[in-house]
Amino acid sequence: MLEILFSDTIKITQGRSPRRIRKKKYTHSMKRIITLFITLFLFMIGPQVRGQADYYVSVDGSDDWSGTLSESNSQGTDGPFATLTRARDAVRESKSRSPSRDFAVHIRRGRYQLNETVVFGLEDSGERNSTVTYAAYPGEKPVFSSGRMIKGWKRAPADLPGLPAEARGKVMVAEVFGNFKTLYDGEGMLPRAKSEGFITLKGGSRTEMHFPDGTLKNWSNISDVEIIVRPHHAWISNILPLQSVDEKARIARTSIQATYAMNVLHFLKTTDNCWVENVLEELNEPGEWVLNTEAGKVYLWPRNQTPVLAPQLLELIRVEGEIDKEGPTDIPVRNLVFRGLTFMHGERYTLAENDAGLQHDWDMLDKANALVRLRGTENCTIEQCHFTHSGSGAIRVDLHGMENTISGNHIEQMGGGGILLCGYGPGTKDVNRKNLVYNNHIHHIGKIYIHSPGIFLWQSGENKVANNLIHHTPYSGMIVSGFMTHFFERTDNRELVRTIRWQEVGGERSEKTDAEALPYKHSYDNIIEYNEIHHVMETMGDGNGIYVRGAGAGNVLRRNYIHHLVAPMHMQAALRTDGGQRDTLITENIIYKCTAQGIILKLNNRAENNWVIDLIAPPRGHYMSLREGPMTDAVIKRNIFYASTDNVTFIDELKPGKGKQTEDSRGRELALAKDADTDYNIYFCAEDPRLGQEMLKQQQRDGVDDNSLALDPLFVDPENGDFSFLPNSPAHKLGIAQIDLSQIGLRKHKDN
Repeated sequence: MLEILFSDTIKITQGRSPRRIRKKKYTHSMKRIITLFITLFLFMIGPQVRGQADYYVSVDGSDDWSGTLSESNSQGTDGPFATLTRARDAVRESKSRSPSRDFAVHIRRGRYQLNETVVFGLEDSGERNSTVTYAAYPGEKPVFSSGRMIKGWKRAPADLPGLPAEARGKVMVAEVFGNFKTLYDGEGMLPRAKSEGFITLKGGSRTEMHFPDGTLKNWSNISDVEIIVRPHHAWISNILPLQSVDEKARIARTSIQATYAMNVLHFLKTTDNCWVENVLEELNEPGEWVLNTEAGKVYLWPRNQTPVLAPQLLELIRVEGEIDKEGPTDIPVRNLVFRGLTFMHGERYTLAENDAGLQHDWDMLDKANALVRLRGTENCTIEQCHFTHSGSGAIRVDLHGMENTISGNHIEQMGGGGILLCGYGPGTKDVNRKNLVYNNHIHHIGKIYIHSPGIFLWQSGENKVANNLIHHTPYSGMIVSGFMTHFFERTDNRELVRTIRWQEVGGERSEKTDAEALPYKHSYDNIIEYNEIHHVMETMGDGNGIYVRGAGAGNVLRRNYIHHLVAPMHMQAALRTDGGQRDTLITENIIYKCTAQGIILKLNNRAENNWVIDLIAPPRGHYMSLREGPMTDAVIKRNIFYASTDNVTFIDELKPGKGKQTEDSRGRELALAKDADTDYNIYFCAEDPRLGQEMLKQQQRDGVDDNSLALDPLFVDPENGDFSFLPNSPAHKLGIAQIDLSQIGLRKHKDN
């Protein structure tokens, strides 16, 4: 630092004249004085400049030491702690003497093996306005992993029964204990041996599947074998352990229920919806592995020479307040900060008999299935952390979670989802609110649970979810969800019913109107803005860029950029309000190059000032789909529908069935643009402008769109993603606001 400060001064004092020599001597004297001054200054404010902390952790440390910065003193008997647990305990001890000041623990570079979840409780809170911070040492990368190395590998016998011919002589075997579901090497998660996909047959139930001949066998270690199935619907996958297989009758039974009956997908009837994992007969590619718990052996066809790790933990860190699940009051942990840490090699969760599913079982209520879990917290922070190569999710905020911040994190290569805010089930207890989910980069998740969204808000309200980047996921980018009213009258099943707080909603199962159920829906008043979402929906069907259903009122989806949803599924949309959802504002979003549908609008929701541009049409190409009426109080205003090709339907309505006037052929109430406040829109097809003109004439015959136009909106360069208006754009006349793409997506962190 001092060399930089004085470099220019030294250059100008070089020369031969006596005056310059005297100036040089004077400058060096001043340099010594200023150096002394800066040294004293740095000493005085050293903790801030040097990132000084109260305690330090190092892979070369010892929990018998005092936790000081130096690796060791001259006698080698003191220095940093070795574990996060010891540092936590040291902070507890110090807080008992100075409870109201800030504390900081800095963790040096290296890999930290976790054999038990590190739990932070009420005694670890920052008191009053003080914080307790656990952070990476400046410029270094500490990594927390629960992976334990498997040793003792030997060449598997070439005549091993069931081993495919191509794997003979290439597979290694080791003796192991436990029943791990994931395995890792230096490249990341290793794929379990899996079969080719097949289509389940008719007649299945939630625990019984009819399978094609030859696809399943009565394996000797049947309890180790799992089926991965999409039961009836394309929006959910289940991983289920086999209980029995009757090869003659071609019936398999599972020990855990599927979400729905295991039969043919209802609208993808020719699509494979099931496969088998963890059978030796399918171990036929490098990287694949199989675990036989009865024999206590793991088989692996190595893909490289790096160590192989088996995970030990589902959760690496849990912050645990005092949760009163039956009563009204929790006591949260407050003011904890985790910054700059890396978490990896967590286990994959499994479904349990007593699980309570969120909507469509996309996740479970209050379940230990994320690397870092906040369960009963207020004003806690997870920032600039890296979550990677793990079997379940990254971050959960469960039950009581208020005013927490999740920002600047990088989440990738996860078996489950990215970030979940999961409140209490329907009832009067509403304490998962006012959290900030900001500037997180989430991609390549859902590697195992392929229905996992990037960000999921369930029974959680008044949150701000902004400037996140989500891409390359098998299912939806973002979900805002709560509870569908008809589940109040259903019998006990895993999805939603088990989440209900019956003592707070009337005590017994009974039908409720939307108005009666609304006070129990806590996903209200969320602001979802400035997020970028692309290349999601790569595997599953019937999903979306951003999805809202069963939520409360006042949710706002604005200034999001959703583009390149390019998977060839027809049941998907960029933005969707689904069955029964009301009082949602969709405004100032840009939708570009997305398959099938731009916006799905239902009931009284509002779509204002959105731009839907160049949908990838086959097999649909509905720029706006109206799918549930009545559209009373709905708004469709100041939107731009711009198509380059003529394969376009600007607004697709739910129209009367044959001989019916108030409902469609399936008995659904009509959803018609003429029943909404529809006006000041632009409809334009560059290939055939007449399509927009004809659309507008029909709308005006129906008494709407009186001021709308069928003209080119005059974007600057839409083919290359520049959607700025040219000065003479007709959008100005209609009051359509310019959307600034530069404000959408990740923000550069101030420390970068």
